[in-house]
Amino acid sequence: MIEKFKTLFFVKSSLIFLYLALTIPLPFFSIEKLKIPSIIIFALGFYLIINITSDYVETCSNKISYKCSFISKLLGKKNWEISWEDIKLIKSLPTSQGSKVYYFNTFQGDNFLVPQRVENFEKFLLIVSSNTGIDINEISYISPLWTYKLLTLISVLMIIGELFAFIN
Repeated sequence: MIEKFKTLFFVKSSLIFLYLALTIPLPFFSIEKLKIPSIIIFALGFYLIINITSDYVETCSNKISYKCSFISKLLGKKNWEISWEDIKLIKSLPTSQGSKVYYFNTFQGDNFLVPQRVENFEKFLLIVSSNTGIDINEISYISPLWTYKLLTLISVLMIIGELFAFIN
């Protein structure tokens, strides 16, 4: 059975609302000659941010796959696919912010970033563990979920503040 794990809602919403909070005022502040181009660029950017946050992971009994959108591919991301029996171990590396990222290390010596920002992360980890036999107890989200929720809230408050400033 194929399981699909989309990008975590709060990760996606925090990026979209931050984009909106930072760019909504731009068409209103632009000079008259640039209003139409700034609205078009705003809409294009909005499409791009939605598109690049639509990556997902698929698992089945044979393999795990990471799928990214066409726009993400243009920006340098790559799809990947690993059969479960090719995964030798999961190794961790510290980040500069003090958390950890994890990589699937294959018998061929390749490393693939373990997706840590997906919906149903616990179920995803159970599937990884049951198909590889690797202990997943130490693996967690790359950042606490409250950080994404806080960023979403702050971005929404910025948008509300911008709307009040524009109305008055």
